[in-house]
Amino acid sequence: MIRIPANAATALSLALLLGACASGPQRSATEAPMFTSERSSDHRGSDDLLTAGLGLDGLRAMVPPAFADAAHPTAAELRRRAIWSNWRGIADLAPGGGYGTLYGTTVAVPGREFSALVKVEGASQPHRVLVQVPDAFDASRRCVVVAPASGSRGVYGAISIAGAWGLPKGCAVAYTDKGAGTDYFDLDAQVGVRADGTTGALGDGELAFEPDAPVAASGVAVKHAHSKDNPEADWGRHVKQAAQFALHALDEAVPDAAPFTFDNTRVIAVGISNGGGAVLRAAELDGDWLDAVVAGEPNVFVEGGRPLYDFATEAALLQPCALLHLAPESMAQPPMRAQVEPLWALRCASLKAAGLVSGDSVAEQAKSAYDTMRANGWTDEAQRSGAASSGFDLWRSVAVTYASAYGRYGVGEHPCGYGFSAQNADFSTRAATAEERAAWWPDAAGIPPGNGVGIIDSKVVPPDLTLPGLQCLRALWDGQGGDADRVRQGIAETRASLPREGLPVIVVHGLDDGLIPPAFSSAPYVAAAQAAGREVRYWQVENAEHFDAFLGFPDYAARYVPSLPYVYAALDRVDAYLDGNAPLPADAVIATTPRGAGKALEAANLAIPR
Repeated sequence: MIRIPANAATALSLALLLGACASGPQRSATEAPMFTSERSSDHRGSDDLLTAGLGLDGLRAMVPPAFADAAHPTAAELRRRAIWSNWRGIADLAPGGGYGTLYGTTVAVPGREFSALVKVEGASQPHRVLVQVPDAFDASRRCVVVAPASGSRGVYGAISIAGAWGLPKGCAVAYTDKGAGTDYFDLDAQVGVRADGTTGALGDGELAFEPDAPVAASGVAVKHAHSKDNPEADWGRHVKQAAQFALHALDEAVPDAAPFTFDNTRVIAVGISNGGGAVLRAAELDGDWLDAVVAGEPNVFVEGGRPLYDFATEAALLQPCALLHLAPESMAQPPMRAQVEPLWALRCASLKAAGLVSGDSVAEQAKSAYDTMRANGWTDEAQRSGAASSGFDLWRSVAVTYASAYGRYGVGEHPCGYGFSAQNADFSTRAATAEERAAWWPDAAGIPPGNGVGIIDSKVVPPDLTLPGLQCLRALWDGQGGDADRVRQGIAETRASLPREGLPVIVVHGLDDGLIPPAFSSAPYVAAAQAAGREVRYWQVENAEHFDAFLGFPDYAARYVPSLPYVYAALDRVDAYLDGNAPLPADAVIATTPRGAGKALEAANLAIPR
């Protein structure tokens, strides 16, 4: 049975206090960061801001936009492909899913784009900021939508969220990769990613990430894991700096209406998943710089909740076994049950041998694992949709990267011996090709495995190959020693505080979310904020899980509704509230109706509050 032992709870409590002290005073709204590697470009005609000229049909294409030279794509080709990849990674664009008809738009929006690199105080590595200013920017109704990337994605990782809502309304949209992103560095070739997305050699002065790595290091360095900055601790500051860059860009784009300031420009922050957590962290910063916040399925850690690393490492170990206790027909496919069930049964046996579950049969062991997870707050709904995270090995991916980030470990320093590298079909390591390197920035999700970069697991032992490494990762949460203390300290630095008084906030979360269960994140955050009298509203969406993109699978589409329509609706509601045209919406448990197999999504399925 996995529990938080007294020593871990005590260490974390102490770390929370230390982290609060270490964070220091929040920045003022007037502080101007130093932007470097500034670029601007025009995007009109066949290359617009919102879809890079692809339109809905182009975004739906199964094959990404091609490079004329696969090893040396141009900056324009990389941008178009990054936009294609990030749209497809977040939104459900499948025919019948309702995008572009019931909600959302891919209308062409001409305009200009501005980008730069910027560091938060004390960071060793920069984060990317990018601002899109539509030609139809409404200077009489100055608005900026600021959006941190979802997950660990690159700087376009919120384009389907903020860009699709804000650009057609004449708002500028500001993005940040919040210190994670896809600026991978090839340690063998000593090649990284420049500010424009093209590859460049170490020392050329334009790289967005230069790891502090041993001279003879091999493999791939990933900024989220290897920056040594624990970027999650500064998510709110990343969001604020993106908003500051938006004002800077607007001064250049619309000089006749300058200066743009937080006093004369509306700023709304929106994000989902890690981006949702980031906008909630921005909401707590001092200063009257932010006007409203919409957070979808936020990864946010507050007192009374559970941090991602805790429940992710728990799920990585126990969930494959626990899922065997649930009826197979209650879970969407993929993963295909026939393929994963033998592996999950093997995990049950491994857990029994390790003393983590009880029972002599697979059924008894599965029930033991299930009972433990239920006792620790997992609902059946979260477990069922969490089957995807177990089946696709996502929990291990999260734990490997986040352990490195929280502990501020560099290349080759992971306490559980993990690393990243290009791999052959048999998982042996090899050097990356120039073609693979060129595609990392536009195609990757910011967290391996994927796009030719795999996880190196030095602890692999049969029969349950990944179990020893997962046990090591779990011990960094509930174990003893310097590495565990170091990781828990990093987690403590990510704890959120209450939003600023008077700031309108809407939190939207699917009740079937199996990656960031609301019981561990949104629910305790909202409860604490509302108890303190903050202007926070909470929409709980029935039959909504974490990944809208998974609704492209027919079985997911039949069972779940998308989350994006509720995020867009919440943005509409806070915008109307700021205009003085409507009150903030009430809290709601939204009773949706899954569309069923083979049916197109209809407005009645969504039941969006009006």
